[in-house]
Amino acid sequence: MSFPKGFLWGGALAANQCEGAYLEDGKGLSVPDMLLGGDVNTPRTFCPNTVEGAFYPSHEAIDFYHHYKEDIKLFAEMGFTTLRLSINWARIFPNGDDEEPNEAGLAFYDAVFDECKKYGIEPLVTLCHYEIPWNLVVKYNGFQDRRVIDFFVRYAVTCFKRYKNKVKYWLTFNEINAGMMDEGTGALYGLGMIDRDALKSEDPVTFDKLKDDPQGRFEALNNEFVASALTVLAGHEINPDFMIGNMIAHMSFYPLTCHPKDILKCQRQDNFMNNICGDVQVRGEYPSFYYRYMEELGVDTSFITESDKVILKAGTVDMYTFSYYMSNCVSADENAESIGGNIMGGVKNPYLKASDWGWQIDPDGLRYTLNKLANRYPNLPLMVVENGFGAVDEIGEDGKIHDDYRISYFREHIKAMKQAVEEDNVNLIGYTTWGPIDIVSAGTGQLKKRYGFVYVDKHDDGSGDMSRGVKDSFYWYQNVCKSNGEQID
Repeated sequence: MSFPKGFLWGGALAANQCEGAYLEDGKGLSVPDMLLGGDVNTPRTFCPNTVEGAFYPSHEAIDFYHHYKEDIKLFAEMGFTTLRLSINWARIFPNGDDEEPNEAGLAFYDAVFDECKKYGIEPLVTLCHYEIPWNLVVKYNGFQDRRVIDFFVRYAVTCFKRYKNKVKYWLTFNEINAGMMDEGTGALYGLGMIDRDALKSEDPVTFDKLKDDPQGRFEALNNEFVASALTVLAGHEINPDFMIGNMIAHMSFYPLTCHPKDILKCQRQDNFMNNICGDVQVRGEYPSFYYRYMEELGVDTSFITESDKVILKAGTVDMYTFSYYMSNCVSADENAESIGGNIMGGVKNPYLKASDWGWQIDPDGLRYTLNKLANRYPNLPLMVVENGFGAVDEIGEDGKIHDDYRISYFREHIKAMKQAVEEDNVNLIGYTTWGPIDIVSAGTGQLKKRYGFVYVDKHDDGSGDMSRGVKDSFYWYQNVCKSNGEQID
C-alpha cells in the first residue's frame, strides 16, 4: 500500500499571517490587527490603542493580498493539489455584525479561489482562523455573547452561497480547543474575549497579564460549538457535497515516567486539551468527564441548554482535521524540568531534541496521534492540516538557502504518516504543511521564525522588498507532492 490515489498534498496559511492590506478595500479590524510582535523570550503584546512606530505584524504581513497570483503559481510548481487558507471574517463583514457583506472582500476570495482552480488546486478554507472582527470583541466580548453565534452563521452562509461551486472542503474554527487554555492567549485568539481592564488600558498589555474568566470562557466555547454545528447544518443544505470539518490543535502527551500518578495526570491532560473538543464536534455531545472537570474549576454548566444539545448532536463534522507540531510530557512531579519557549507548556522529554523555540521534535508522535484518533473516531476521514518547523534561515554565499534541517523534519514526519497509512490502515486523506511560504508567526509575531519552502524578503524591523525566492526544501517537497509521497528520501 501507499498513500491513496487522490491524497491531498499542499500547504496551509492564515489570512492574518499572510495577507496584509489590513484596512484595504473596506476590511475592518480583527483581533490580530491589535497585536504587536514578540520573540521566544517576550510575550506578544495586546495594544488597544495604536502605538506610533510600533510593529503590528499583521498589518502588512507578506502582502499575499497583492502577491497571491505569484504565490499560488509557486505552490502549483511544487505540485500542490490543495491549499489551506482562511477567509478573514472582517474582510467580508468589517464589523462582524453588519447587515450586508462587503463586496470587495468577497470578490478578492473569488479571485484567489479562481487562481487555485486554474492550477488544479483544491481550496481548503477555514472560516475563522483567529480572525474575529475587533468590533465583536469590544461590543460583545466575542463569543461570550450568544448573539455572536448568529453573526458567525450569517457570515458562514454568505461564504457557502458565494463559493459553493469553488470550494468543497471547509473548516469552521481553527484550533477551537485554544479556548480550553487558561490564559489570555486562547481566550482572545480563539473566542474574541478579553478582560475589560485590558481593553480600557492606555498602555500595551502582554498576554501573560491578561486575566482569565473560566466561567465566561467555557460559556463562549459552548457558543462556538453551537455556531460550528449550525454552520455544518447550513452548509449541507446549501451544497450536500461539502466536506466540513473541525480543527484541533492536537497536543500529544506522554507520561514522563510509568509512575501511576504521571499516567493519570497525562490521561487527564489529554482528555482536557484534546478529547473534549473532539468529542463535541465529532460525536455531538460533551463527554462525561467534562462535567467533572468543570465542577473542579468552579464552572456552572447550566449554560448548556437542551436546545444546544440537539444542535450539537445534529451538526457533527464530516472529517477531523488537526495540527501537529510536537509532543509534550506530563509529570505529577512539580520539580520536573519544563520546556521553555513553548506556548503549550509541558515537561521536557529527555529522548527528544527541540527547535530554537523549544518545540520538541517527535515524528513518531504523529503516527501515535493518527492511530489514537483513528481508534477514537473510527471511519472518520482524518487530515493533518498543520505540521511545520520554525527556524532562522540564513542566505548562503551562493545566494541560496540550504535548509536541510527543514527537509529532515518533514521527511521524518511524512515517513511516520506513511507508516500510519500503510501499516496501521489509518483513514488519512490529506496533509498540508504549515507555512509553505514564510509568514508571520502567530505565537511570537515574528518573521524571523520562518516556516516556508518559499523565502520572503521581509523582516521584523520592517525592511525587505517582499521578493520571493525558493529554498532547497522547495524542490524536495515538489518531489514528495508529485510522487504522491513515494519520493521522500
